[in-house]
Amino acid sequence: PPAVPPPPGPPARGSLSLHRAYLRSPLGLLRLGQLALGAAFWVTVAAHKYEGAAHFALFAAVLVWLLTLALFGLSLLGRWALVPWLGSRWLLTNLVHDLALGVGLYAAATGIMGYKARQKSYCNLPGYSQQCLYGAYLGASVCGGIAACLYLFSGLYCLSRRCRDQRDII
Repeated sequence: PPAVPPPPGPPARGSLSLHRAYLRSPLGLLRLGQLALGAAFWVTVAAHKYEGAAHFALFAAVLVWLLTLALFGLSLLGRWALVPWLGSRWLLTNLVHDLALGVGLYAAATGIMGYKARQKSYCNLPGYSQQCLYGAYLGASVCGGIAACLYLFSGLYCLSRRCRDQRDII
């Protein structure tokens, strides 16, 4: 099959410039929300003592957050054509990232943190003198659940664009 050229980025103006249309698009706004909630998730977990399966939840959240940051940065600068092989399939790359990694890993991390919160639910009783991780685990679980929903919405947005035979992310 013939090689498909990458979707067009913003017009080149010499130096790096922001792709403002992407920043105002639904996908750009969803990415900002994903980055904010993802950071809230992993900072909440990392700032408290954690053990066991919370290690995986933290790994998953940081991995997805870093990949989302990379996608956001390349899309914002309009430089996705610089990524070998994936640049020519940028919409599909965003779609797979959102549905497979974003939703899948955040759903797993949310389940883990929800389970850990339920295990620590006894410590939010009045008069309990030890450090209580219930609030941290519950907060991380809520942030992870909302982040998973945002990844689902952005994945459905990319899927709808792909089904309409559009090749660009905005």
